[in-house]
Amino acid sequence: MKTIIIFLTVFLMGAVAYADSNTPNKGTINFDQTAAGQLPEGWVAGVTGGGSPKWSVEADATAPSQPNVLKQSGSGTFPWCVKKDVSLKNGFVEVKFKPISGREDQAGGIIWRWQDGDNYYITRANALEDNVTIYYTVKGRRRSFKNVDMKVASNEWHTLRVDFKGNQFKVTFDGKVAIEATDDTFKEAGAVGVWTKADSITLFDDFNFEGN
Repeated sequence: MKTIIIFLTVFLMGAVAYADSNTPNKGTINFDQTAAGQLPEGWVAGVTGGGSPKWSVEADATAPSQPNVLKQSGSGTFPWCVKKDVSLKNGFVEVKFKPISGREDQAGGIIWRWQDGDNYYITRANALEDNVTIYYTVKGRRRSFKNVDMKVASNEWHTLRVDFKGNQFKVTFDGKVAIEATDDTFKEAGAVGVWTKADSITLFDDFNFEGN
């Protein structure tokens, strides 16, 4: 009897560990399993507004986790790329990003509670403006609800993170809390992803998310 109990305990612990490691609502994506020139499996790309964004996985010698990054090298009003097979209501999303160039903008951002290409939350850091901002986008119209000045260096890797629970949001930039805010625009779960603006050429790596 004791042997059976031990076996069942080990079996159940293994089943829980297996389920946790395979849950679609938790993971780290470093883009290294995707062929250059492609989008990662489960991701879709588009633009809020107009333009011709170009999202693709590319090799980059500076990548925090070698060899690949996700790169936006086109242009558009608000280019986005989301992992559509994930749906989070509460949790966190974190990404490393590197603003390379852009005359109008040099931005890198995170999307969460994405409903479609015109409705979602986004926080971004901009190297031309040296600030971090949190927004909601409704029917394609973006509105900020908090902004803070912070140094955002071009051609350097940064870490951007957002924690969200209910109507409460905390944005962290390079390990420092940048924004704490509340908003009730989107209450339902949605997809998560990354974002740029205008002519920003931006690299992303180590996309990390967890929640429910």
